Amino acid sequence: MWSIISEPRPGASNPVDDEPDLTEAARKLFSGRVEFLKSAPSLQFLPDPEVPEIAFAGRSNVGKSSLINAVTGRKSIARASVTPGRTQELNFFEVGEPTKLRLVDMPGYGYAKAPLKVVENWRRLIRDFLRGRQVLKRAFLLIDSRHGIKEVDREIMKMLDGAAVSYRIVLTKTDKIKASELATVEAATLEELRKHSAAFPLISATSAEKKGGIDALREAVLEAIQS
Repeated sequence: MWSIISEPRPGASNPVDDEPDLTEAARKLFSGRVEFLKSAPSLQFLPDPEVPEIAFAGRSNVGKSSLINAVTGRKSIARASVTPGRTQELNFFEVGEPTKLRLVDMPGYGYAKAPLKVVENWRRLIRDFLRGRQVLKRAFLLIDSRHGIKEVDREIMKMLDGAAVSYRIVLTKTDKIKASELATVEAATLEELRKHSAAFPLISATSAEKKGGIDALREAVLEAIQS
């Protein structure tokens, strides 16, 4: 079954009320310790694979840094690159005391002005990371809800399929479009996911600015490391 998870509208029932333990566990986890660990420009700099990892990927300017900040409840633990498309490092953040999981902020992709060499280095780093990281439990692939899935997104979706890494689509900036437009994008996204073997059968609708869908996304992160 393919469906959408987001924050309920005012007055509507909350779909996560049936899982109070997960809701409370996620709240406690992200209200505690969250710290930047290190940046890895290549595989030799990766931290030891000691705890489960959850990766966040997306096009440049998709709102990835804002979403990670919202999920962790911090203002600027993740920072957007001054020059989009130029950051070519995997950034690791530890969550919990002791560390329960790591969040991996993957370099943005799809910036039209990025030099060819930078693009090739990005492909190599991401491909090798996805194929060889046994502790990587799930990737969250961010898609701008105003634009939907683009060809550059399909490229990384194929990488994830090829590496057999489960991934979940997260629609960002949902406060920027009308409800009818969002419904159209959600339907098109679910239809696209049917073509991809590693795609998780749920998508998340979020707004980092309005905090919409953030609680549900935290629960999805916790659920992923427990599966």
